[in-house]
Parts: sequence; C-alpha cells; structure tokens
Amino acid sequence: MKQGDYRWLTVRAPGDHATEISLEQPGPPLHDEATAEQLRELVSKGALGGLVFTTEDARALYDTLRERGVTDFTQEPTEHFYGVDMGVRDPFGNAIRILQQGT
Repeated sequence: MKQGDYRWLTVRAPGDHATEISLEQPGPPLHDEATAEQLRELVSKGALGGLVFTTEDARALYDTLRERGVTDFTQEPTEHFYGVDMGVRDPFGNAIRILQQGT
C-alpha cells in the first residue's frame, strides 16, 4: 500500500484473517526524521525484536531462499535441542528467525 511517500506491506497467511504482519520503513508520517534514523540504526544492529516463522523443513526452505537470490542469512539452518532454526535479514535489516520445531 502507498499513501504519498509512506508505504507498507501487510502479509497474511491464506485463510487466516486474524493474524497479519505489517512491514514498514521507519519515517514520516509515523516518525520524525531523527527518530526514524535512530530506529533504522537499531533495526540494522538487530537490537529490536524480530519475527519468528515456523516451517516444516528449515533446510529445504533455506535452499529455496538461496536459489531465489536471498543472501543476507545471519545463520544457516542449525540443529538445537528445540529443533532446527536459521536467521535472515529482510532488505531493511529486520531480523527474522525461521524455526522447524523438533519432535
């Protein structure tokens, strides 16, 4: 969506109208430029909380994302006691974790 210079993207899972994620770049009209710059710096450092998605197969998803040109991975799929997870950043620097829950 775009409203003047302000734009955002709303993401929903098909059939799920109760949960949505709104992605936006810090700046006017929500923030003055000084605040927006501080927020962008914090996001780029990974200091703000990120998103966590789940998947059935983290390694297969990693391969698919790489094939589609995603390069900003912060962690390749890694085995943990709770399952397999990986990290990636979106184009604005937001941290995203993707988890394949263990059994």
